[in-house]
Amino acid sequence: MPKISNQKASMIHGVLLIALFACAAFYIGEAPFFKEISFSPMIIGIILGMIYANSLRNNLPDTWVPGIQFCSKKILRLGIILYGFRLTFQDVVNVGVAGIVIDAIVVIVTILGGVYLGKLLKMDRDTALLTSVGSGICGAAAVLGAESTIRTQPYKTAVAVATVVIFGTLSMFIYPIAYRTGLLNLTPQEMGIYSGATLHEVAHAVGAGNAMGPEIANVAIIVKMIRVMLLVPVLIVLGFWVAKRNSTTPGAQKGKLSIPWFALGFLAVIAFNSFNLLPAALVDGINQFDTFLLTMAMAALGAETSFDKFKKAGPKPFLLAALLYVWLLGGGYILTKCLAPIWVA
Repeated sequence: MPKISNQKASMIHGVLLIALFACAAFYIGEAPFFKEISFSPMIIGIILGMIYANSLRNNLPDTWVPGIQFCSKKILRLGIILYGFRLTFQDVVNVGVAGIVIDAIVVIVTILGGVYLGKLLKMDRDTALLTSVGSGICGAAAVLGAESTIRTQPYKTAVAVATVVIFGTLSMFIYPIAYRTGLLNLTPQEMGIYSGATLHEVAHAVGAGNAMGPEIANVAIIVKMIRVMLLVPVLIVLGFWVAKRNSTTPGAQKGKLSIPWFALGFLAVIAFNSFNLLPAALVDGINQFDTFLLTMAMAALGAETSFDKFKKAGPKPFLLAALLYVWLLGGGYILTKCLAPIWVA
């Protein structure tokens, strides 16, 4: 029993550390300079996390790591579920067909194209697949979902997650700058679709969207969550592929499906919020609390982005992720420019 208590206490220390970063991010975000450049607490949080990851983290107890990981996974999912209080189904209808079609094209081309490029690069098949799924759907969550389905070695999962986190974090800073400088020449609605359809992690879409304004953030998170929902059919297809592959291997175990339940929770909250049953003041309070949770998640995500991950990823997975990143930036922009105006009023 004492051992269990010590583990819980150490985990709480990690959570409190990330909460401290979130409080600092809120305080720093109140400075006039950061308000002028629209740096949300979430972006400041991930910067603080990255500074910590590459400076002090090695000097702190390893027993705190589970608490940090709890923030980057569980608290992130809770934050996304509560984000539904900012939205209604009317918003979903406004995104509509454009978001679904662009999401579907991005997911299919990224995964199939990534597997093909992996063959050209003579990469390990599972590593190429995990990297492609992570880039195409929802980052680390998609990688973990695919890993539980194809049952590969843990180090391959770590490599795929590293590449996704690196490029996704980079995008979270590039998108707001490109939008505010007028480089992309997209309307707020189109920028939201572009962000949601091409950013790696849900947290990246939330962070970048909030840095560009609530209108863009709302569209980006909806489009991103539609993309997350596409993980379900992808995992089903992977499950059939694994079953077929294992049919030739005696004694091989079948992979299991990993469904992103938090995406369903997000949709359930949107449905509830669409009826306007709660007082506006209470909803505002929930949204403030949600912003704090998401800032914690961003700080935790940054705390897991050390420069060592560049070395661990190796050249080939990193090159594949870079090629997929170019496709997401360029291909996603072309799709948004060509298809979004057809359905977006």
